[in-house]
Amino acid sequence: MLIAQFSDIHIKPEGRLAYGRVDTYALLEAAIDHLAAQPQRPDLLLLTGDLVDVGAPEEYRRLRGLLDRTGLPLLLVPGNHDDREELRQAFPEHPGVEPQGFWQFCRHESRWPGRIIGLDTVVAGESGGRLCAQRLAWLSRTLSEDPGVPTLLMMHHPPFVTGIGHMDEIGLEGREAFAALLEVHPQVQLVTCGHLHRNIRATVGGRAVMTAPSTAHAVQLDIAANAPALFRLEPPGYLLHWWTGEGVVTHHVHGVAAPGPYPFFDEGGRLLL
Repeated sequence: MLIAQFSDIHIKPEGRLAYGRVDTYALLEAAIDHLAAQPQRPDLLLLTGDLVDVGAPEEYRRLRGLLDRTGLPLLLVPGNHDDREELRQAFPEHPGVEPQGFWQFCRHESRWPGRIIGLDTVVAGESGGRLCAQRLAWLSRTLSEDPGVPTLLMMHHPPFVTGIGHMDEIGLEGREAFAALLEVHPQVQLVTCGHLHRNIRATVGGRAVMTAPSTAHAVQLDIAANAPALFRLEPPGYLLHWWTGEGVVTHHVHGVAAPGPYPFFDEGGRLLL
């Protein structure tokens, strides 16, 4: 199964740029076009939060218009820039989400190698995330229902400290309890997140965890406790997860056109590998 993951899209109203510089709509268009040109078509598109910038209906309408072009089934979780109720209005067909409360779900289709669980880490009105007792209890029950089924878990806030000071200040509360929960559930093969606008890998509770790059702007890489809050206009990025059930292999993709591909031959026509 091939899964694409977009994150931290930050769509603005028409004519508006994020932070006065970033055309997030055009960058998402470029990422979608790049994804469509891949030799294999993904089976599913994951969206790990901050889909729009302030949670306004107009932003979600613009986002939905672009995502519909992909023709791919979607699974998504909110980020701290999203509004849960507006998200429900924009994606009323999203499977498995309760009409009120947290945006959480568990999906397992027969052709998939396992199940995908979406976990809500958002605290309304705050930039940082939280896994409260209620959300952790739901996750524990859900994981315990089918302990032998390979599982991919998606959420917005990553459950680890990155070293990028200003982002860690708006990180995830409850990550220690989350790590303890992962330790007793080896069926979790990957936890994939957003929020950091960079592809970062870690191990939490003995499980593989990573964050996705943003299709928009990238957070400046500065591993310092007092790192200033800066961003860079790097190429839009996304992840491709190849999931077999035995494990997950992830490719970080720069969503821009590049010269090639070229064969690995020398001038004499000999294969060079």
